[in-house]
Amino acid sequence: MPDIFGVIADATRRDILQILLEKHVQSAEISVSEIVAQLELSQPTVSKHLKVLRDAELVSVREEGQHRFYSLDPEPLEMVEDFVIPFLSAGFDTEVTVEYLSESGERLPDPEESGEVLSEEVAAAAGNLGRAVATAEHRVKELVARFRLH
Repeated sequence: MPDIFGVIADATRRDILQILLEKHVQSAEISVSEIVAQLELSQPTVSKHLKVLRDAELVSVREEGQHRFYSLDPEPLEMVEDFVIPFLSAGFDTEVTVEYLSESGERLPDPEESGEVLSEEVAAAAGNLGRAVATAEHRVKELVARFRLH
């Protein structure tokens, strides 16, 4: 797989990715000729860049007769995100403090400190909650990164 940073370093490929992102949000794909028209570039130039994006597995192609329709596969960009987010979120306090409260609002001791063991049902719910918090934190960091880029 090509170096993802080298692939997205090119401005034309970033423009193509932006167009594909707009279609991805709509769960749609786009033809090469539509990309050519939007970017006002030659078809061979666009095709050359689409090949690089295909080789990096950032796009997938569906052939229909002589037409090719492209769609975005954002998964390889997660590597870029994983690299960049720590730089963009430096200085932000993302530590989470957890308090255990009873139904009446009374503070309870930390189960790890008290040696209590959670039931399977409660442990599963806690796992789901933890994943939801991690997803929310990821989305907040992503939004912070987007605001810093604009």
